Formats: sequence, structure tokens, C-alpha cells
Amino acid sequence: MTNLEIAVATYISYLIGSVSSAIIVCRAMGLPDPRTLGSRNPGATNVLRIGGKKAAIITLAGDMLKGVIPVLTARWLGFEANALALISFAAFLGHLFPIFFRFEGGKGVATALGCILALSFPAGLSWIATWGIVAMLFRYSSLASLMASLLAPVYIWYFTDNFLWAATTALMSLILIIRHRTNIAKLIRGEESKIGKKKAA
Repeated sequence: MTNLEIAVATYISYLIGSVSSAIIVCRAMGLPDPRTLGSRNPGATNVLRIGGKKAAIITLAGDMLKGVIPVLTARWLGFEANALALISFAAFLGHLFPIFFRFEGGKGVATALGCILALSFPAGLSWIATWGIVAMLFRYSSLASLMASLLAPVYIWYFTDNFLWAATTALMSLILIIRHRTNIAKLIRGEESKIGKKKAA
């Protein structure tokens, strides 16, 4: 692939990532803008608080597909490993800073997972298993996401032996930690909401 083709694919991946599933789902279902209620984060967890399980599941699926579709398409078209790393990171950045929604994006967990699944399905399954175990033990979605994200570069390295993919995943994980800094502070103070428990008014 030429540099121009890689650049175009990367830009398209960013545009796909910029499609905010949370905002679109909330508008389609007549729900409030997720950027104005709850945690004000346009992601599946906040949509769950605002609109319930159905809206949250659709949002989660949409956010994951934003990572899966561009990376799998690029693999099918024959893009090399280096280009796939760039394309996956572009989709992730698109979710964080969507050009279509005033650059007000989510925290990127589901889109990062979609990218990981597309790069290495076993690594993605390991991520999901880690999230499930931590969530079951501690009942904190944010903690589960953080732990799974911290281990994601290890999973990618183990299953693919690709340093660049592992480095890209590590960079995404670092950004995810920064985006979760408020959640981390709440976890430390014991104020983070547990899964299945509604916030007090």
C-alpha cells in the first residue's frame, strides 16, 4: 500500500470513530443528550443510566464496531501491520474527539476493545474475560475497564508478538487511564457507583 492509501484509510478510520453511537442512539430513542446528564460521558455506561439496558447495548455494539470495521476492512484489503496500528489508533481517537460532535467524545473503552478484537481475537477475548472477572468480584465497571486495559498490551504482545501493536495498545491504555482520572479519584474515595446500583439523587 502507498503512503497516500494509508493516509486515506487512516482518515476514514478517524471519521468512522467520530460517529458517536451514544448521541445517535439517544436522539433516535428520544432520550436526553448523554453529554448533559449523569457523568456527561457519551458512552454506553452513561446511556445505561439515562435510557436503560436496550439503549446501552446498542451504544456498546456501535462503539465496538467503530474499532472493528476499519481495522478488519484494512486487513481484508491487505494493509500491513504498521498501517493497521495507525488505523486502529485513528478510530480510537475519533471516538475520543469526534469531528461530527464538537470533539466531545467518550472515554474510548468499547472502541479500544473493538480495535483489539480486530487486531487479535484471542487478545480481545482475554480483555473481555478480565473485565468480567474484575466486574464480578468488585462490581465496578470503571475498575474492570482499567484493569482490562492495563493488561491489553500484554495480551496483544503474547498473541501476536507484534511490538508496534502492543505499543499502540499501551498508548490507548494510557489515554484510557487519563480519561478515567475522575473515576479513579472516586474509587479511591469509595464514591464510585457500583454495577447495578443507581446513584443517589
